[in-house]
Amino acid sequence: MTAAGTSESAPVATPEIARGTWLVVPLYNEAPVIREVVEHTRRTFPNVVCVDDGSSDGSAEEARAGGAHVVQHAVNLGQGAALQTGIRYALQDPGARWIVTFDADGQHRTEDALRMVERLQAEPLDIVIGSRFLDGRTKPGLLKRLVLRAAVIFQRVTSGVRLTDAHNGLRAMTREAAGRIRITQNRMAHASEIVDQLGELELRYAEEPVHVIYTDYSRSKGQSLWNSVNILSELIFK
Repeated sequence: MTAAGTSESAPVATPEIARGTWLVVPLYNEAPVIREVVEHTRRTFPNVVCVDDGSSDGSAEEARAGGAHVVQHAVNLGQGAALQTGIRYALQDPGARWIVTFDADGQHRTEDALRMVERLQAEPLDIVIGSRFLDGRTKPGLLKRLVLRAAVIFQRVTSGVRLTDAHNGLRAMTREAAGRIRITQNRMAHASEIVDQLGELELRYAEEPVHVIYTDYSRSKGQSLWNSVNILSELIFK
């Protein structure tokens, strides 16, 4: 099974970026694709940590076979908890300068992540957040598009942070920003929590156009629909 974005040649990072960047990948039951995703991303970013969040398949073994560092939760705690565990793990490396959160299912592209880290290196920014809505490449379904637009409006009202895509899992942040952000919401609410902290901590942020690829694999798992339902529930009951 081929993951999105893995058939093309991997972009080349400078030695400084390659050494100083850690990809944090929350992982839950993605055994069919995670090895290929890890192998591809490691051609650009050698440092990858996958946090296996209580998977019931062979996800951890496949990630390890692809060359990732693997940390395992004994039970499923949710994506927010997996991200917090992965960030803490990456920060143990004194050479870590940039942290990238990256999905396990092949929907994110390494070249987008590299551009985001390059911006952190070149610009006075603390965090760069990917946006599906700054250009027309990403084609989410109508329900997902409507929910994500509602999430953007909600976040602007509650946090004052102006984003076009408040629930994009592709983010790049400096070591300092990663050390200050505290993710306490384990499940879908963690995305809103991160945005809230951009405002509370007065972090310097920018958005980067990214292409999120909705694959046959992710659609077969129903991720797009269920994520939309979860985001909508969060907005209503937060």
